[in-house]
Amino acid sequence: MRGAQSLTDAELIAILLRTGKKGKTVLELAQELINQHGNLAILASKPLSILTNSKGIGNDKAAALMAAFELSRRVLFQSKWFLDKKITSPAEIAEAFIPLLRDKLKEEFILVCLNTANKIIKHEIISVGNLNSSIVHPREIFKTAIENSSASVILLHNHPSGNPEPSMEDIAITKKLVEAGKILEIPVFDHIIIAGESYTSFVEKRLI
Repeated sequence: MRGAQSLTDAELIAILLRTGKKGKTVLELAQELINQHGNLAILASKPLSILTNSKGIGNDKAAALMAAFELSRRVLFQSKWFLDKKITSPAEIAEAFIPLLRDKLKEEFILVCLNTANKIIKHEIISVGNLNSSIVHPREIFKTAIENSSASVILLHNHPSGNPEPSMEDIAITKKLVEAGKILEIPVFDHIIIAGESYTSFVEKRLI
């Protein structure tokens, strides 16, 4: 048997789908699914509701696809490739973290540590909870940043409400962290809010 690395995108999807539908083999169904969305990367970014709207894809098949896509995202996220990725824009950070945060029911505050080349060296969840319990303090952020010899940091959190706009609390906390970063000479590269498929960058909005 050929190794998985030798299989086409359609063949890999066909293995996950396991069965076809009336008039179409599982391989034809898999290729149809990829063609419908453009390519495998676009397909992998789709929510469950989009997959189940495709003919021949029920809840079980959609769940298998979503599990496989999430597994691959987690492997990639923890891989050396991700840690070596140079960050050049807020959109790149948002693209990397949206799949991990878009469906979270609680607010998570994540610290992303960068080296002098703006490459990610570590990311860590600092706080999980509702708005009140997810408020972070400079000592929590910069203790981790110092321990990892960070040249700069990116602040990141999600809004389970789906509204990407920063609250007054978000802005106040960010300003406090930016000032602490200046004192410690570990600047805040950006603060990004993830809300579903959308994001807000404090830098792009000129809030920092």
